[in-house]
Order: sequence, then structure tokens, then C-alpha cells
Amino acid sequence: MARYAMVTDLTRCVGCQACTAACNAEWDVPPGQARTRVLPTGAVGKFPHLRSAFYVAQCNHCDDAPCLSPCPSGATFRAENGIVKIDRNLCIGCGFCVQACPYEARYLNPATKKVDKCDFCSARLERGRQPACVTTCTGHAKYFGDLEDPGSDVYRLVYSGGAQRIESDDVKVGPNVYYAGRRGEPELVAQMFPPRQPQLPSSGQWWSKVVKPLALAMVGATFAGQAIAFFTQLRKGEGQFDE
Repeated sequence: MARYAMVTDLTRCVGCQACTAACNAEWDVPPGQARTRVLPTGAVGKFPHLRSAFYVAQCNHCDDAPCLSPCPSGATFRAENGIVKIDRNLCIGCGFCVQACPYEARYLNPATKKVDKCDFCSARLERGRQPACVTTCTGHAKYFGDLEDPGSDVYRLVYSGGAQRIESDDVKVGPNVYYAGRRGEPELVAQMFPPRQPQLPSSGQWWSKVVKPLALAMVGATFAGQAIAFFTQLRKGEGQFDE
């Protein structure tokens, strides 16, 4: 079974946002949101020794994904190929997984009221195609492939090319989006955009976003069932009276 990963060569990335535009068009991402974001570090250092890079941020499909455990409905899950996915039929839009993501890679779609994020273009993969961001990258900076395949560019870049994960001393969750660079770009990105501590739901949030709505729904369903039964019996009684 394949174990998918992505590598971005930050030395090649020119910050053109083609990957963001392609992703938005492919998946109808709502305005103000993004599955893929290109963020500039800005110039860092003292003249003439300045450095800069672009951080191409997205869901990292982490080995120890913090978004999995807070999901109360089981909508967020990991496929056998390592891709972290969302079952939108199960998603209740509570947003717990959004808060838990150290890379801020998830968002709540205002139209569908469901959580969305990058899934490595799984629908395209099923058709034998590469993710949209990879095929449209003008600098040819993005690589996608199987970490179990020694012949893949991803395997080469991760295991012998020095590609790195963006992690910190406090947050090490095994992201499967890696970053390469010959001039210290990955280190600069890690310095400027470190992952944040996962924000796990409190008991109050569980009550207000999950338990309370569920309880009200159950009460409503019970009342509706009783009402239907009452009117059904009433109609039967009317029929007996007419006879």
C-alpha cells in the first residue's frame, strides 16, 4: 500500500500563488479560505546578509494527527495510504478539529457548514492524476509520491535529499509534507511559521457544540414521534366514529 507524501523545494518556489489558484478552482474553495496558502517570510537578517522564502502551507497528513481524536462523530479519519480525510456525511461542523490542527490547515465552509481541507486531491489520485497544485506549479517546486517507492522523487528527497518537516521542540506530530532548500529556507520557514500547540475542546465546548444540540435533536425527534402517533390514533378514531 502506498504511503503518500509531498515535498516542496523552497529554493524553486517563486511565490506565484498558482498552486493556491489551482486548488481553489479545483475544489470550489469559498472566498477568504484556502486549502493551500503561500506565505512570505519577509526579509530576515541584516543587510547585506538577508534571507527570505515562501512557506507553502497545507494539511500535513500527520502521522500523529491531533485532529483525529477531538472529532466526536468520527468524520476525520486516516485512509490506508496515510491521507487524512473528512467524511462530510458524518461531519457536524463543531470545529474541534480546526482548533486542534497545529498548522491551521482546516476551515469551516460557511456554505456547507462542514470542515474542509487539503486531501492531496484524492479524487484526482483515483483517476491516476497528480494533485492540482503539483501540476500547476510554475517553478516545478512541488513533488508528490509514495514514501514506500524507492523510485519516487519524494522517496529520494526525503531519505537522501535532506527534505525536512516543519516541526518545533513542542510540537512533533510527524507531518508528511516536507520542505527542501539549499540555502536554509526550511529552517527559516520553521523559525517564522512554527506549528502551534493543538487546541483541544473543553468540557464546555463539548456541551455547547455536541451534547446540547444532540440532546435537543433527540427531544425533538421524540416529540415528533409522539405527535405522529397521537394524530395517527386520532385519525383511526375518526374512522371508527364515521362507521
